[in-house]
Amino acid sequence: MIACSSMFYAQNAYSVGSTPYSVAIGDVNNDGKSDIVVANKDSSSVGVLLNTGSGTFSAQTNYSVSSSPWSVAIGDMNNDTKLDIVVANSGSNTVGVLLNIGNGTFSSQITYAVGSSPYSVAIGDMNNDTKLDIVVANSGSNTVGVLLNIGNGTFSSQITFAVGTTPYSVAIGDMNNDSKLDIVVANKGGTTAGVLLNAGNGTFSSQITYAVGSSPWSVAIGDMNNDTKLDIVVANSGSNTVGVLLNIGNGTFSSQTTYSVSAYPWSVAIGDMNNDSKLDIVVANKGSNTVGVLLNAANGTFSSQTTYSVGAYPCLVATGDVNNDGKPDIVVANYGSNTAGVLLHC
Repeated sequence: MIACSSMFYAQNAYSVGSTPYSVAIGDVNNDGKSDIVVANKDSSSVGVLLNTGSGTFSAQTNYSVSSSPWSVAIGDMNNDTKLDIVVANSGSNTVGVLLNIGNGTFSSQITYAVGSSPYSVAIGDMNNDTKLDIVVANSGSNTVGVLLNIGNGTFSSQITFAVGTTPYSVAIGDMNNDSKLDIVVANKGGTTAGVLLNAGNGTFSSQITYAVGSSPWSVAIGDMNNDTKLDIVVANSGSNTVGVLLNIGNGTFSSQTTYSVSAYPWSVAIGDMNNDSKLDIVVANKGSNTVGVLLNAANGTFSSQTTYSVGAYPCLVATGDVNNDGKPDIVVANYGSNTAGVLLHC
């Protein structure tokens, strides 16, 4: 293995389809090892790279989806203990569901109509019926759509909720500790993060907006200061910063504190990267072909980023332990080099 520099080894790059815009991590063949799923935007496919051991991966197996898949998520959508794939097809205004038929292979997608230019998809049980639902950011419609699971991995028509201008990213979490999952959205055109609290049965209140930086492309949720309340982290692509909005109670948030990163941060992810029981920030810096790691310095404040070289135009980043060593690794979609990059933790 290449010598370790700082916290992560140099990336191993795996060829995928054309213009990969999104990656997700999960054990899709139930062998105890985390696999990679990638949305290949210009190939109109999703690719599955099975983990062959020690954080190495097979060549991708491709599954056709609809036009311009922009975002992908993984979850057990039909409660059969196998992880399925959900994809936002931005060019066809649909979300697609590919059910796992065993051993990490998938059925053809079933599509559901959503709004215009769906750019982001997330999965969670939004109405507390023990079935996973779908939430989508409809960038061209200025809405988020909620598709409730009606059983066996099939879904109702979307219910839409107005948000800000050009929502590019959506995340799910219980922001006010009422045991109901809420929605957080990055409104790229409105320079805001919006919070939609769950009003019950998978319906949502009007968004409350919080000012962030220029062109927020991505949002993530985690308890950044260990106070048992979920906070918001946003990638401000036009400001070259990440912003942290701490939860001050009842699902309300402080003004963002910003941290400088590199050029055009397009995606942000959260994980305890140094195993100190504090959540850290990982950012994909599209303009500098790096990922940055900002370690939590306590109380939800962060050190300057340490950068690691990846492929061309890293678009989306995810974290997870892909080699079962108890340490979180980084996976990135390099859309300019048509690769998925894996950075193993030293």
